[in-house]
Amino acid sequence: MDLIEIKSQLPEDLFNVLNPDITELRPSQEKAIGAGLLEGSNLLVCTPTASGKTLIAEIALIKSIMENKGKGIYIVPLRALATEKFKEFKKKYEKLIRIAVSIGNMDSTDSYLADYDLIFCTSEKLDSLIRHNSPWLKYIKTVVVDEIHLLNDLSRGPTLEVTLTILKTLLTNPQIIGLSATIGNPKELADWLEAKLVQDSWRPVELKKGVYLKGNLEFLD
Repeated sequence: MDLIEIKSQLPEDLFNVLNPDITELRPSQEKAIGAGLLEGSNLLVCTPTASGKTLIAEIALIKSIMENKGKGIYIVPLRALATEKFKEFKKKYEKLIRIAVSIGNMDSTDSYLADYDLIFCTSEKLDSLIRHNSPWLKYIKTVVVDEIHLLNDLSRGPTLEVTLTILKTLLTNPQIIGLSATIGNPKELADWLEAKLVQDSWRPVELKKGVYLKGNLEFLD
């Protein structure tokens, strides 16, 4: 699918940001669009690393914000990743929307975030914001959960699960998008999220298995 095919469904400024670098959508991106990405459907995207999951999140977040549907929040497992994603999105979209990162003080409502459209944070920070009853949370419309397979992690999993459960009750018809390269039980997780499952095996670089021994590399069939 070519990007031009969905031009009419995207805000013009968003299309113009994407168009110079992206002309053809990858298989997972096309599947996500077919599953209702542009109509606000919940999605669980399970595809290999570098297969285009971030763009799926970008389109959902920026489209919703620019159409004045509400704020977006991007949940990541690590502070460093939150900062990395913040810088990436700010460089690309700072002329279109207001972007912030919230990863610090766990004993604050961060009221200044009411003035921002897209917020990057860890699940622990979002949990803190919820517990402090940050008033701007009710305006969230799009929720992206990166590395959502960490729901199974003994340390981070419970906090993420509780946070998502509360968001599902706190917000009115939010669009929730989970992203992961590996999920052991994708169908069950999709059902819990009330989401459509998007799976694809395409990757930009083919992986091969082989055995290296004493200077010789032999690939397996």
